[in-house]
Amino acid sequence: MAKRNEGLGLPPKGEKNRRRGTSAPLIRKGDTVQVISGDDKGKRGKVLRVIRASQRIVVEKVNFMTRHTRPSQRNQQGGRIQKEAPIHTSNVALVVDDRRERVGRKRLADGRRVRYVKRSGEMLSQ
Repeated sequence: MAKRNEGLGLPPKGEKNRRRGTSAPLIRKGDTVQVISGDDKGKRGKVLRVIRASQRIVVEKVNFMTRHTRPSQRNQQGGRIQKEAPIHTSNVALVVDDRRERVGRKRLADGRRVRYVKRSGEMLSQ
């Protein structure tokens, strides 16, 4: 099967179909974001985790999922546990100075790559 898919640009059988060469995300852990689409539209929260492979982020108090668990050694009571589920980065906007902003990336003269606010040109702390 691997030979047959070789010329088609498809991954060999059994290998996950992942995006290769994903660049550094414009949204990072600790940033404040606002959800711009979906059930939680309008909610703001802090980014708890960034999952680069799937371009998703986990935002504090946004996109809750409920997991039903049996009693175990670790969780003696069992029951329903609510936690935040990942959300795609395209569904959020970065909040800078209490305002939604678009963010870009540019290279400085000394070779560093920095994030900046497109509207004002202001650099974001690294």
